[in-house]
Amino acid sequence: MEQDETKGSFMEQLAVEQMVRESLDSPLTEEEAESPPLTEEELNGLIENICTSKAEEFRMIGYEQVTGEEIWECVSDKYKKTGMPALHQIVNDILSLKVTKFMNWMTMSIYKGNPFA
Repeated sequence: MEQDETKGSFMEQLAVEQMVRESLDSPLTEEEAESPPLTEEELNGLIENICTSKAEEFRMIGYEQVTGEEIWECVSDKYKKTGMPALHQIVNDILSLKVTKFMNWMTMSIYKGNPFA
């Protein structure tokens, strides 16, 4: 039963990733162009969901303790110097995050004395 839930979660993640990729590749419709921009709260919720999805992906391959918050801390660490990029870049940075980069960030955070930023 748990494996079925994992498959469902994985399939949901693939669907979200595909949706994001398609939305980045396709031009806006008139309705989308006229819709108001997302509020900060809506953007934060979107980013939180994507980070949670990435943490679930890491858990599926054996990194049991990873949280969405840690994913965000890792990805946003580089934004401290350059500032917040466009939403599509943030989404790309989250979805393309590799376990090795995440684990290196965690290790460096420990060495710097501020575990997990």
